[in-house]
Amino acid sequence: MKIIDRYILKSLIGPFIFAFVTIIFVLILQFFATFADRFIGKGIGFSAMMELILLQSAWMVGLAAPMSVLVAVVMAFGSLTTTSEMTVLRASGISLYRLMIPVLFAGLLLSFFVERFNNIVLPQANYYAKSMMVDIARSKPAFGLTENAFSTLADGYSIFVRSTDERSKELRGIVIYDATRRDYNTMVTARKGTIEFTGDAQYLVMTLFNGEIHQVRQPDHKSYRIMSFQKHRFVFESSGFGFSRSSESRMRSGDTELSAKELLAIGDEFRKRISESEKRITTEKLPAKPGAGIAGFVDRQPLQLAAELKSIEADRNMYNRYMAAYHKKYALSLACFVFVLVGAPLGVLARRGGFGVGAAISLFLFVLYWMIMISGEKIAERGILDPMISMWLANIVMATVGITLVASLNGSVFNTSR
Repeated sequence: MKIIDRYILKSLIGPFIFAFVTIIFVLILQFFATFADRFIGKGIGFSAMMELILLQSAWMVGLAAPMSVLVAVVMAFGSLTTTSEMTVLRASGISLYRLMIPVLFAGLLLSFFVERFNNIVLPQANYYAKSMMVDIARSKPAFGLTENAFSTLADGYSIFVRSTDERSKELRGIVIYDATRRDYNTMVTARKGTIEFTGDAQYLVMTLFNGEIHQVRQPDHKSYRIMSFQKHRFVFESSGFGFSRSSESRMRSGDTELSAKELLAIGDEFRKRISESEKRITTEKLPAKPGAGIAGFVDRQPLQLAAELKSIEADRNMYNRYMAAYHKKYALSLACFVFVLVGAPLGVLARRGGFGVGAAISLFLFVLYWMIMISGEKIAERGILDPMISMWLANIVMATVGITLVASLNGSVFNTSR
């Protein structure tokens, strides 16, 4: 049996490597095609660009590994069936269960390595990738602007730029929507302009030339005014910007830059805050202002209750978000093992060991898996279902499909295999 185990595992190596490299290559091309216009002609060095692509490709590993397992297993077991080796093995009294054992162990081992990668390497890669993007934006302010599209370069402002010139640092065809004031909606247009940081990098200054300012009073829309200018300046706070290698001091932000342990710690903190708020609602009573009497106490109760309920809702949303990210790390890692359960019977059913058939079946299943995973994430964040159940739902569905197929094929397929 050791010879058969080695033979099956050996047949998986080639398809797995080929599928893994292909998927990573396609994802990198997709990433570069999306951001190429933001890199090319912006004065960003080739080495910095390659480093950023390398860092951004880290998240692709966790996605490509499970899919490559699925492709490799479908192809390997499909090849065994096509060449009638499966029939010979069945005639020798070897079941599909037994043939899957070494592959299941390999999938479990790969799941462990992917889990370690997702918890150690990936958060660091995401952290440095985000830092590089921030640094590039500080060095090249126009990098944060996308031509012919609105960009949220600064909070409260939507900025549209028709074109940018890296050599002259000039922006053309500028439209700015200012939503920082409640009493007026403001739109600014300008034929051209420039953008740069102040010397201390605390502020971002956009200088506009030959334009107009349109203002409409809110919410009644009864007042409208227009002003023309030859030169006008917008000054934004530079928080959120930040190429000066700020990686060493920047605070980690977002669940993608945190390990499972850190996510769990944050989730526990939000759970404690929820528990404390619920305790205050049920047991604590805030005293009224001196001299207010019973009426003052009663008046304050609805306001206090509303504030506590709002706090609980915000904390619960954050708890669901971080716990969904926590379970996603492990669920996506274990997909390497789950896809063995699905891939082996599907390979037997396919009866063809070609890469095209294996890739097509694998792509369909992985898209289905990913749709369930993303849907579960949204459901968890909205509090409709517990984050643990939501994020493991895709694995549960695929494992159920795989086990059902294996059980049905173990007795029937071998009787009709060529």
